[in-house]
Amino acid sequence: QVQLVESGGGLVQPRGSLRLSCAASGSIFSFNTMGWYRQAPGKERELVAHIFRAGSTTYADSVKGRFTISRDNPKNMVYLQMNSLKLEDTAVYYCSLSQFGMQYWGKGTLVTVSS
Repeated sequence: QVQLVESGGGLVQPRGSLRLSCAASGSIFSFNTMGWYRQAPGKERELVAHIFRAGSTTYADSVKGRFTISRDNPKNMVYLQMNSLKLEDTAVYYCSLSQFGMQYWGKGTLVTVSS
């Protein structure tokens, strides 16, 4: 019913920048929260940032001041601007949408920070 497709991942150097995009489609209602999660090899999936419909945001301490989440409601898209990237940011990044107690996930996009 809800499909999420991430894009924008790739190889980037430390201190570089990258912008991830997520396009949502399907049965999307107004009362929803969208967010970004990431999972590094051998680690559990963790919340990176999420954003409510009206624009309120939450960030993990590890990315505060470096990452910015935003959304375009008419286009049903959410973005993650990543600046000052570090090696520890390397992970598969997943887009998510939550509504009516259901959480949906994208397939993920790989971000590799390496020199």
